[in-house]
Amino acid sequence: MLNFKHLHYFFAVAKAGAVNRAAEKLHLTPQTLSGQLTLFEQRLGVSLFRRTGRRLELTDTGRLVLSYAEELFQVSAELEEALRGHPEEKAFPFRVGIADVVPKSITHRLLAPALSLPEPVRLVCREDRLDRLLGELAVHRLDMVLADRPMPPGMDVKGYSHPLGECGVAFFATADLAARLVGGFPEMLDGAPLLMPGEDSALRAPLIRWLERCQLRPRIVGEFDDSALMKAFGKAGSGLFPAPAAIGEEVENQYGVVRLGETPELRERFFAISVERQISHPAVRAVSEGARYGLFGGDAEG
Repeated sequence: MLNFKHLHYFFAVAKAGAVNRAAEKLHLTPQTLSGQLTLFEQRLGVSLFRRTGRRLELTDTGRLVLSYAEELFQVSAELEEALRGHPEEKAFPFRVGIADVVPKSITHRLLAPALSLPEPVRLVCREDRLDRLLGELAVHRLDMVLADRPMPPGMDVKGYSHPLGECGVAFFATADLAARLVGGFPEMLDGAPLLMPGEDSALRAPLIRWLERCQLRPRIVGEFDDSALMKAFGKAGSGLFPAPAAIGEEVENQYGVVRLGETPELRERFFAISVERQISHPAVRAVSEGARYGLFGGDAEG
């Protein structure tokens, strides 16, 4: 059976990066703490640290153990907090990973139904690249991941993609920039400064193909993995930019831009990725149903 005292000692050293600092916080001598770590490694039959100068660095196995330790101690703290109060009044955590490319407005609208459940929910949001978020989902540190694409093929992660819906793509620019563009939409994009979604965005490749089909050659002045950062540059007049048509009015109001036009040939799609084939988590189910009958007007599939 795992010795949780040894796990606690390991966790302290991993966070501190050195035995001396961890020993001071634990009120132990460095010799005692070092001996306990050695016993822990012997019991597990693996090396958890490697020494680099005066610091200790985690091995690959050490990083794996640390991820589980963090989750165990987090659950322990939540249990202790619940027992001190009234469990029936406590909000249950809903941990969501959000891919950088998903617009903030879409994220807010998608997650809002989870906060309206009869049972109180404490929303915990983490934003990162999709591949890293899926790794967190695989070890159950997230309940759901919001993305603009389904689970990528070939990943060593067990997960299921649930379509939330789709909408067309609109283009926006400041009024000053729009006044300098020539012709109607989409011809006005030819030669215009364009802010392009980064390589992590599912929209990037279809957007490039659409521009080629329309024989449009805009001048790409920036590429962005973070959709909010792209809009911020658009607000400053650096270039025109695409965004989901479903939040067009909100984009105009928030960033002080005007809509140049939209095309149904380009589609923004959004997915909830979970470890469940059939959704049972109440908050994930609320997000899925809310998207289907709210934001996307019944366009979601499945």
